This record gives sequence, C-alpha cells and structure tokens, in this order.
Amino acid sequence: MSQISATLDAMSAPTLDHDRAADRFEEASPEDRVAITESLDAKTQARLWDACEGRTVTIEEMVPRDLGPLRPVIFHGKNSLPMFTRFQKRFCRSEDGQVLWGYNYQPVGWLAPLTGPGYFVAYDAPEGPGSVAVDYTRIPTGKPADWPEIHDNTYRLSRFIYNGMIDYLRRVSEHLLIGRATKDGKNMPNYFLLCREDPPREGT
Repeated sequence: MSQISATLDAMSAPTLDHDRAADRFEEASPEDRVAITESLDAKTQARLWDACEGRTVTIEEMVPRDLGPLRPVIFHGKNSLPMFTRFQKRFCRSEDGQVLWGYNYQPVGWLAPLTGPGYFVAYDAPEGPGSVAVDYTRIPTGKPADWPEIHDNTYRLSRFIYNGMIDYLRRVSEHLLIGRATKDGKNMPNYFLLCREDPPREGT
C-alpha cells in the first residue's frame, strides 16, 4: 500500500486514531502531503475538525518570526464546498511582526479577478473555537510586492464569500491544519484543510 493510500485510510477510518493519522501524514513526502490534502472529502474534514478540538497551533508555528516580515509561506488548501475546492492561503509576517497578513490564491485563472483576492489578518485567538483566527474583517496595510492589489472584502463577489467571515484553525499535524468558517459570529458548515509548504531559508 502506498503512503498516500495508507494515510487516506488512517484519516477516514470509522474510529479515527489521531496520532496514527498525523504520523502517517508527516511520514509522507512534501508532494504526497499535498496530494493527500487534496483527496480528503467534506465528511472527513468535518470529522477531523471535531477530532482536533484542543489541538492548538500558533502564528509563530505557521510563519516563524525569524523569517522576517513579508516573507511568504504557502499553505495548499482543500475546502468542503461542492466546486472550486482547491486553493492556497498565502501568509507572511506583518511589517511589525505581530500578526500575519495573507490572501487566498485561486488557481482557476478566470475566477480569481471575480472572487478575490480575499485578504485577511491572522492572529492567535486562544478563546475562539480554534487557536488561530483568519479574520477577513481586518485587512492588511502592506504586502509582498508580487501579491495582488489589496482590496477589502466588499470588493466584487468577495462580499458574498469573505465579508464578515472569520476562519478558525486547529492542528492536525506539524504540516496540516483543519479550519472551520464562521460568519457574523455563527459557525458555518464549511471546513477546509491547509498543508504547509516549508519555506526556503536564507542561503538555501
């Protein structure tokens, strides 16, 4: 059995053994981690959210401070929606290093100008339903040079997607997070996975 198949079996088992599933995921290659993430369906995402209650992550673990400001870190995403399920969230440290700035990268070229860019501010939120909040009601004041123009989330179709939304994150493993959307303070039946791509370090 391949590493991908073994990990998918562990993630979707009727009785989820979290530690076994997390270990399987971390044993996979970076490329296989993305493939596994993109193969997990909506039902499995909802089960992972419940199974990961109390498993915390911090913005320091997502984008280490020593990377410096405005250094992007890519997270490959898979959501529980019926269509356009693959995406990326791209994060960086703010210029003062206190929060993360980011946006949603949409690989479907014609869709991106209509729905995005979906900018947000992420911060530690230990009192929330997850330990990091991805807050679309707050907009970055800066960005890396190659990121798209900053708009608030009343822009174009983003008003129907991101406006009023805060996502919360829980840890599945070192490289994998599970998220759930809230809108206007109410839990939504929408989940997503984020698989971190290790950023290159200076000199590598």
